[in-house]
Amino acid sequence: MGLFSKLKAEFVDIIEWLDDTQHTLVWRFPRYHNQIKNGAQLIVRPGQVAVFVHEGKLADVFEQGTHTLETRNLPILSTLQGWKYGFDSPFKAEVYFVSTRVITDLKWGTPSPVMMRDPEFGPIRLRAFGTYTLRAIDPKALISELVGTDGIFATDELETLMRGVIGQALADVLAGSKIAALDLASNYQKIAELLRRDVCEKIDDEYGLAVPQLFVVNVSLPEEVEKALDRRTSMNVIGDLGRYQQFQMAEAMTAAANNPAGGAGEGIGMGLGFAMANQMAQGYGRPGMAAGGPPPLPTAAQWYVANAGQSSGPMSAGDLQAAIASGQVSAATLVWCAGMSGWMPAGQVPQLAAAFGPPPPPPPPPGS
Repeated sequence: MGLFSKLKAEFVDIIEWLDDTQHTLVWRFPRYHNQIKNGAQLIVRPGQVAVFVHEGKLADVFEQGTHTLETRNLPILSTLQGWKYGFDSPFKAEVYFVSTRVITDLKWGTPSPVMMRDPEFGPIRLRAFGTYTLRAIDPKALISELVGTDGIFATDELETLMRGVIGQALADVLAGSKIAALDLASNYQKIAELLRRDVCEKIDDEYGLAVPQLFVVNVSLPEEVEKALDRRTSMNVIGDLGRYQQFQMAEAMTAAANNPAGGAGEGIGMGLGFAMANQMAQGYGRPGMAAGGPPPLPTAAQWYVANAGQSSGPMSAGDLQAAIASGQVSAATLVWCAGMSGWMPAGQVPQLAAAFGPPPPPPPPPGS
């Protein structure tokens, strides 16, 4: 390399940033020991801002376009450098390019559960996650508060900060909105907008950042609460628990009948069959009892009469009284009904003894 080429390499005459990344917010032009040449070209592309820093102090800011670096368009730097009447020699300064385009596909989530007082479940813990977009709106605030002397500052360095800010804002939004836990899913859009505004208030002035869009993808309940909701939903779907039990018994009987396990399967099937028959008798044969009404009337006694070694019957108590009155059944005739230990003469049965008493006396004659 000749002497002229070596000296030329010491001076920077074109300053630009060709950004091929997706999440870089700030990039420092690699000047190293080179000096910026008087009259150098500064190229600021769409979605970029260039900020000059001199000895740790923020100087001039350049928007989109091609700029020739002269004293007249570097007023702050000229004051810091002490250029009263312009400059002709190269100068040293750091140049930071700040991306002002919207950076998308950023994710957020609650680092720890957010406590919420629900009108139905009481105090519960919620977790949430979603996506958001980010944009730099104040390059000077961003460089002074977050970037410092970093050569490259990307969005991954903001993950912890944004997660904490969004998590705190979410707790405030949920407490202020007083939306029931079961109604959160239908209010994601409302919650997201309230959350976005709250986050912007916390980061725009202090860090020079804005959140153009924020989305709530999911708000999840604790596992035990979700299980309780599943059980409640299942009970509501079942409806009549008695009919459901009968259906379950019928399914179990079918499975037991098809089970080739032998005696065990048969015993299970018989037991379920008896249980199902008992439930069906209670549910359908006795509607009054199922509804809490009075018990059914007792069944009338049925009598049997023995004549010449053969029994006849059954007959009602009225029919038996008529047979006694007609002489077909005497006091010595053997009779039996349910509840008796065996056959007994009709005259010795307490319920029938009165029918075999002495006849009443004749009525007195007229005029006596």
